[in-house]
Amino acid sequence: MNTRTSQVGDRLRHSIHIGGVYASRQPTAIHTVLGSCISVCLRDPLTRVGGMNHFMLPQGHGDDGDSTRYGINAMELLINECMKAGAERSRLEAKVFGGGHVLQIQETADNVPKRNIQFACQFLQTEGIHVVGRDVGGYDARKILFLTDSGKTLLKRLPREDTTTLQAMRQRELSALRSLPKREIIPEDDNITLF
Repeated sequence: MNTRTSQVGDRLRHSIHIGGVYASRQPTAIHTVLGSCISVCLRDPLTRVGGMNHFMLPQGHGDDGDSTRYGINAMELLINECMKAGAERSRLEAKVFGGGHVLQIQETADNVPKRNIQFACQFLQTEGIHVVGRDVGGYDARKILFLTDSGKTLLKRLPREDTTTLQAMRQRELSALRSLPKREIIPEDDNITLF
């Protein structure tokens, strides 16, 4: 399961993982932990509807029912969920997080984190959604807590000593990557031999 909800005071608290998408009109704190994945937070400042997704790759060929692990699907679904909750598409604002090089896989000019960042930024630009904040790239994992009603975001870079959280996050990402065809992880036009 990619999501979990609980109540904390007057605010719902909702956790998402790879493939998770959640939006709400009710004040909600949406939480996730990111490595090479990306989360986009969307919010309509007038209706105070907000939401977040968590995707692993820009796009793919998956037919396994977990299509929201791909940014192209996760972005469309997040926009639609925000609009169903009462957001106006033309007023949506975005914050973008993640794309850290944390999996200890050889870094290349076209690696997964860089492709994720490029996709998210290009998608939002194409859709005319203004980016009001971002914290992407680098080598750190991040914990994100997004408050849907205010748009405030709390970000914590995970110290490398936090081995329990980092190991769990890396395991989720590596497990999800291993379940994909290799052509989705490495672009088909790269001159790379997989063995």
